[in-house]
Amino acid sequence: MNRIANWKIVTACCLMLGGMTFGGELDMVDGPNVRVTHHKDGGQTLFLRSPDKKTITKKTFGGGGTLRMVTIYRMDENGNPLSCKIFDGQKTELFKVAYGYRRSDGQLVEERMFDSRVSRTNPADGKEMPVRRFIYEYDAQGNRSAPISITLTPGKSAKDVFGAAPTGLDANPFSIDEGGVKPVKPAARTIDN
Repeated sequence: MNRIANWKIVTACCLMLGGMTFGGELDMVDGPNVRVTHHKDGGQTLFLRSPDKKTITKKTFGGGGTLRMVTIYRMDENGNPLSCKIFDGQKTELFKVAYGYRRSDGQLVEERMFDSRVSRTNPADGKEMPVRRFIYEYDAQGNRSAPISITLTPGKSAKDVFGAAPTGLDANPFSIDEGGVKPVKPAARTIDN
């Protein structure tokens, strides 16, 4: 690993641990384990990947450099998210998410989001209940549908409670390093909760 790459990783770790920005702006450069996305509103999203590629940390900053949200993904050997935890800008854990894949071809079929602050259990079986689910269907060509959103919060829509977007990574921001193709997950399994 060269000196510049080491510098980038050390800087990224300092940002990740301290939640700091320099001069009110995120001052990061893309590298083998760092990706930065700039948004139209002046905000930025920083993706940090662990050297073993098993963890991706996504930090979203507002236009003024304020940390708004942190999502930590646990990945499988093929770069697919298995689970994640979502924190607010003050590092309070809000949600945990489990991802389920179809055994036959490894396609993502469901996201289940659980509230980290209040455990909701099903009285019938005592298992923890999600507060939101996204279900995906695929056409004959393997194209994923828009998600079917289900919220289990009485009187509210999923968009009202959580925003419109699913939590999953639409594309692994580091997949270009591995040839740009997301491999099929050979050991895919369904969610058991």
